[in-house]
Amino acid sequence: MNVVVLIGRLTKDVDLRETQDGNYVASFNIAIDRQLSKDKKAEYESKGWQTADFPRITVWGTQARNCATYLQKGRLVAVRGRIQTGSYQKDGVRVYTTEVVADNVQFLEWGDRNDSSAPSRGTEEFGDISGFEPTDQDIPF
Repeated sequence: MNVVVLIGRLTKDVDLRETQDGNYVASFNIAIDRQLSKDKKAEYESKGWQTADFPRITVWGTQARNCATYLQKGRLVAVRGRIQTGSYQKDGVRVYTTEVVADNVQFLEWGDRNDSSAPSRGTEEFGDISGFEPTDQDIPF
């Protein structure tokens, strides 16, 4: 079974490319903090060790275009996909690669790329619908 689910923040904007046959492919990295205690994190940082992981994510098709349109550096995303490994030769040395090929990317923070002040999906988007209004009451379930 090869299934991975990750939640993290984009380390830079999405890189979108188009293949020769017209298919879109997007790639980006996300930062995922390791679950370390405060003391252990301070110890790792003092030794120059990493306290986060930065997996490379690859997305294909329409979802790749959507990622490039709506995601930007710092945005929180959830990714579901599979781990894919590969290798290539560079200057006579074999280089090994590992990436996550995503089949689903959920945008956990919303907003238009050109408007970083856009509200994250709140009650504002339902203001025109009659019969719906915000409430502060507890939900009974």
